[in-house]
Amino acid sequence: MTVNEMRREADDRILNEIADYVAETPITSEEAWETARYVLMDTIGCGILALRFPECTKLLGPIVPGTVVPNGVKIPGTAYVLDPVQGAFNIGCMNRWLDYNDTWLAAEWGHPSDNLAAVLASADYVSRVRRSKGKPPLLMRHVLQSMIKAHEIQGVLALSSSLNRRGLDHVLFVKVASAAVSCALFGGTKKDIAAAVSQAWIDSVSLRTYRHAPNTGSRKSWAAGDAAGRGVRLALMTLRGEMGYASALTAPEWGVQDVLFDGQALTLDRPLASYVMENVLFKVSYPAEFHAQTALEAAIALHPDVAPRLDDIQRISILTHESAIRIIDKTGPLRNPADRDHCIQYIVAVGLIYGTLTAEHYEDETARDPRIDRLRDKMTIQENPAYSKDYLDPEKRSIASSVQVFFKDGTKTKRVAVDYPIGHRRRRNEAVPLLMNKFRNNLLTRFPKKKTDGIVALCSDRARLADTSVDEWMDFFAMT
Repeated sequence: MTVNEMRREADDRILNEIADYVAETPITSEEAWETARYVLMDTIGCGILALRFPECTKLLGPIVPGTVVPNGVKIPGTAYVLDPVQGAFNIGCMNRWLDYNDTWLAAEWGHPSDNLAAVLASADYVSRVRRSKGKPPLLMRHVLQSMIKAHEIQGVLALSSSLNRRGLDHVLFVKVASAAVSCALFGGTKKDIAAAVSQAWIDSVSLRTYRHAPNTGSRKSWAAGDAAGRGVRLALMTLRGEMGYASALTAPEWGVQDVLFDGQALTLDRPLASYVMENVLFKVSYPAEFHAQTALEAAIALHPDVAPRLDDIQRISILTHESAIRIIDKTGPLRNPADRDHCIQYIVAVGLIYGTLTAEHYEDETARDPRIDRLRDKMTIQENPAYSKDYLDPEKRSIASSVQVFFKDGTKTKRVAVDYPIGHRRRRNEAVPLLMNKFRNNLLTRFPKKKTDGIVALCSDRARLADTSVDEWMDFFAMT
């Protein structure tokens, strides 16, 4: 056996490991099931909130205006009824638009709840088709289980495989995970799931150009929806009999590893179970890129002492971890909301000035406040090696930052350090009541109080939610 044949035999097991996991592995972690319920509420709530922003809603709806699909997917908060591919794009675009849903940080980062778009679109479509034929629909327990598995696939792939260091976007892992779980929801076998996953890998990946200066733009808010929709499409093609590719990753010269990773092996660093869902990070209070969450919390803590003395500030010191510096350390002009919410200096400045941060703070009206850029110009960003080490430690997974303000008269604030943001697993008990308030408040931006109360009551009852059919659950969110 040649070296390349040995490598293919070993490494392309990833396709089969993912297929085995999705098709056969039971989820036994109570923590994962409970966390998945909060992820479901939080993610759909973020999507509902995003409907307030025209730049998001202009992208929603069918490709051909006026199209309504029989037994189609109902898009939450709208009257659209779409095919599952376009449905996944719509739901994913909404959910990700405000950068407010959950986060996973490892060698690669991303937002595993982006896969909810594929899960809901696939499960809703299957449920409506089955009901039309007199068959039982899927239940929300199937959605929650698929969420746990999609989180796990994306997150475990990200533990040691860094796309961003190669200029590639993390939504490739969304596409892979979405293809796997949607294929299963459509009734695919293990062989089908492996084939769909191979197609997703070969479909490859977009560049990160739209996430970084000088080209940061709104594509970063719909890229995950695009990946989720693509995963659904590849699953449907597979179930029509389209072939898969057994050595998609390891084929010499033309496989994913040789083309994108210079021959470096892609790995699953731990057995697929429920680790990612258990450890996922929530954006509880502030719609800011997650690497900036702790710096923002520190800035808000300093706000009462600093806000009355903004003109007296000489410099602002931010210590953080290497990944934050690589992604969101930005100087110079910020051209749009997408640019601003990926700038740690902008986020810290807003926290110091206003004592909070909302999605509206990224819009032009706030950005014109001259105090923001004046503070940005006074900031220094440095890596704290201990923060970087703890960021990658699987037992800690901290996202630490600290902020200190120095004044012209020689005085200074205390240095406020935050190791774990409020959405971290270590602060889960503190976060849950706030997550529920966030969910309710997001729903109230679109629905009347009575309807909101009904949705919150259903989602708060784990047993009742699990036994609710997917199409009935989606109907709660539809605008007729």
